[in-house]
Amino acid sequence: MTPEIILTNALLVLPEEVVAGTVVIRGDRIADVQPGRSHAAASRNLDGDHLIPGIVDVHTDNLERQVSPRATARWPSRSAMLAHDQQTAAAGVTTVLDALCLGDLGFDAGRTQTFRDGVADLDALGRTGLLKSEHFLHLRCELPAADMPELVETVADHPLVRMVSLMDHSPGVGQYRDVARYKAMRIRQMQLTPDQVDKRIGELLEQRGRLRERQRRWLLDRVRHRNLPLASHDDATPAEVEANAADGIMISEFPVAMEAAQAAKRLGVEVIAGAPNIVRGGSHSGNVAAAELVRAGAVDVLASDYVPPAMVEAAWLSAGQGDTTLPKAVGMITDRAASMVGLHDRGRIEPGLRADLVQVRPHEGHAVVRRVWRAGERVA
Repeated sequence: MTPEIILTNALLVLPEEVVAGTVVIRGDRIADVQPGRSHAAASRNLDGDHLIPGIVDVHTDNLERQVSPRATARWPSRSAMLAHDQQTAAAGVTTVLDALCLGDLGFDAGRTQTFRDGVADLDALGRTGLLKSEHFLHLRCELPAADMPELVETVADHPLVRMVSLMDHSPGVGQYRDVARYKAMRIRQMQLTPDQVDKRIGELLEQRGRLRERQRRWLLDRVRHRNLPLASHDDATPAEVEANAADGIMISEFPVAMEAAQAAKRLGVEVIAGAPNIVRGGSHSGNVAAAELVRAGAVDVLASDYVPPAMVEAAWLSAGQGDTTLPKAVGMITDRAASMVGLHDRGRIEPGLRADLVQVRPHEGHAVVRRVWRAGERVA
């Protein structure tokens, strides 16, 4: 007989409303959603906490943080992947797209090793049943990087790839459009002299002029057969969004200006914003605040970017500040995120969908994850 789990005395966050109710799980699926409280002896009392769908994170760099916990210390890759997985599950993230960077612009050489190791570790661990969250790949392709195409070739047909983003982290562009700020950051991070950074900036801009457009066309052609969701990265102007949409790039990831996000919405382009931006109260790079985008109705999906626990906290903050309703805020980290990457079997508390569920208790302005189920199994 298929085991049955009854979760009751919960505030169910549904797509349009929050209702007091009960969820019945059979096997790996939600079997029933009922209003009110169950009095079955085997039911599990959730103490009036909120119950939301399992969180779907379409972009996280958290693996990089585990690989490099200190600037001079590189952690063994398999251990880093396991730590990353445990952290995502504990944050209520039951589906995660590991965003790995393909292409080195000269300041982050270790990222190539992180990419190669990350793919190998997912291939090895995915067959063991040891991972708490379900992992997919998000390819972050650095368009002006000379080594980007050869790295893409190694994974262009990998079955775990669910999204491709086209990035340009050259100085003076997108996230780094403030060159003085970019230069100060590199001097601080890399312990280089101003002259060394200036020299490298000049090299990068020359390389960008030679490679960016040619490699952009190549990448679009190379992944076209996969019909994957394509995202631009750090859009700054409506013209950039329009040019990307003309090429079938229908996701704008982390737009750096309100005008770009609003242009995306006019064109039917979906917008991803960073949850840490909301939790911190603004952008760490000095760009538009994600809370302003949410308030303007210009965000479809929130992503953890670099802090998995930021997902649930950002949703509660957005609702608590009156920027949106709780069902819509939760939808940005569950249903809309799942739909964005074609995972239509999850993201809502609805009979027949996967039993990915998270018990959340608000406490003094924070949202605390208490329990997590993935496919009906308790994982945190």
